[in-house]
Amino acid sequence: MMLPSGTRMRRCWLHFIIFAVRFGENVLCFSVRGAYTGVKTPDFERSVKTVMQDFLYKQFEDESYSVVGYEGDEADVVIPDTYQGQPVTILGDSLFKNHTELRTVKIPDTVTDLGGFLFDGCVNLRHVDLPAGLLNMWQYAFARCGIEEIDIPEKVRSIAPYTFKDCASLRKVTCGAGVKKIYGWAFQGCEQLTELYYEPGTEISPKAFSAE
Repeated sequence: MMLPSGTRMRRCWLHFIIFAVRFGENVLCFSVRGAYTGVKTPDFERSVKTVMQDFLYKQFEDESYSVVGYEGDEADVVIPDTYQGQPVTILGDSLFKNHTELRTVKIPDTVTDLGGFLFDGCVNLRHVDLPAGLLNMWQYAFARCGIEEIDIPEKVRSIAPYTFKDCASLRKVTCGAGVKKIYGWAFQGCEQLTELYYEPGTEISPKAFSAE
């Protein structure tokens, strides 16, 4: 999934900056929690990196934001619904990839798109609250993660190939009334999946569960 060119990238942090000293392209910031270095970004905004959990954002022309980076080690994560007063609408590709500490993630109702490989390799992830306004889940969004069951919101129209690839613990999937198509290999490698609920008339590829 590609993000529009010319977008702005910002980082959110929880420090009170007392003063900052500039050294060329670098900035040394002094706060009540200590000193941190920041690097000048191409659009002349500064990013301060801390040892605390934070999210990296990218802004679109409509002023909404995508979350494109995550730094943290918490088991339970709640994604903010706004940043700088604007809605968070997209969770970018590979955002939580291989964050094996994750157990639960709550996604706000403002989010419409889940990027590819979003939870890839999150083997201890057990539960994800998907927002009612969700429209798209891109390929491999939940690949190789540890979820056991999931409810697909009603505004989602299809389940893309490899969305749940190799989810070894996945047992139950409930599709909202809006899901009209399940593509080939959507559930490839989901050997424990025994319950799939969907509306009459839903088109299911004969290879939806194929291992090949």
